Amino acid sequence: MGERILVVGGTGPTGVPLVRGLVARGHEISILHRGTHESPETPEEVRHVHLDPYDEGALREAAAGPAYDMVIAMYGRLRRIAEAFAGRTGRFLSVGGVPAYRGWMNPEVAGPAGLPVPVGEDAPLVRDAAEDAKGFRIVRTEEAVFAHHPRATHVRYPYVYGPRQLAPREWCVVRRVLDGRRRIVLADEGLTLHHHGYTENLAHALLLAVDHPERSAGRIYNAADDEVLTVRQVVETVAAALGHNFEIVSMPFELAVPARPLLMQPSPAHRVLDLSRLRADLGYRDLVAPRTALEHTARWLAENRPLPGGAEEQVLTDPFDYAAEDRLMDAWSDLRDSLPDAGFATMPGFGLAYSGPGGRPRSKPEFIA
Repeated sequence: MGERILVVGGTGPTGVPLVRGLVARGHEISILHRGTHESPETPEEVRHVHLDPYDEGALREAAAGPAYDMVIAMYGRLRRIAEAFAGRTGRFLSVGGVPAYRGWMNPEVAGPAGLPVPVGEDAPLVRDAAEDAKGFRIVRTEEAVFAHHPRATHVRYPYVYGPRQLAPREWCVVRRVLDGRRRIVLADEGLTLHHHGYTENLAHALLLAVDHPERSAGRIYNAADDEVLTVRQVVETVAAALGHNFEIVSMPFELAVPARPLLMQPSPAHRVLDLSRLRADLGYRDLVAPRTALEHTARWLAENRPLPGGAEEQVLTDPFDYAAEDRLMDAWSDLRDSLPDAGFATMPGFGLAYSGPGGRPRSKPEFIA
């Protein structure tokens, strides 16, 4: 028999597939939300509790009703939700963010050249508000969750992508495709690794925690896609999904100003999560391969275009100033063409162990089996 589960939120990009998965498992689901963003994909049998998740009085009112077997907190002030439902639910599952890690938002404080790769759940957290005020608050909130619910499960999300995302990084590429741009600026060949999570994959991770109460109790998990794509792979996958091909104009990070919205940080450092715990404890594997997910996201954005200058573009802070981009790319091309020959007496190589293109030639012209 299914459980009585309250989802705080439940109408956002990952909330909808989570709720559908819970209903499919036979649970009795209520979602607590403001009622301003109803989704037609929410199953009809779901009960709606229209309250403000940021209102402490409303939360206490909701918690004073019949007890729930489980509360899943995805939206609102998490520490207040945890406090309101302390002793009022059998299980507590919460969603937070990876800025809890020291260096995620400020890579200069994490060590030489940024974060370790990958970042595990036991990596150092933000303990000094002066280094990262947001990360510090996130860590304090996690501590509050476990203070009120010692056997809670907490999941740290990276950036989320997919339909209806309010910060659609992929729009930086999709709009340029739709606007007929042939060139795009990337920093350092676009080789930065930046972990994201597709909506359905992140919902799947939460559902696995629901399905395995004993294994997940008292645990914190990183959740993200299995495969981490470089920024360049993201750009090329999105463009190909729309039948487009860009000339990639690579510039040093310091000069590649138009690439900032794609990097989503003031550094080209990698941000990669270790998913070993999620895989070992709960058997996580992606439901949707990231390249397939990006293709779907690209087509969805092309069919559901954000308004120029609207909320999504304001969040992305991409001005789509093509005239300025062209001036920058042309100046960079002229600069490269004007560089003098450095005059190396012996040209530096890639090392004698390297045998790929441009490396050490074969010792014999023919392969002998």
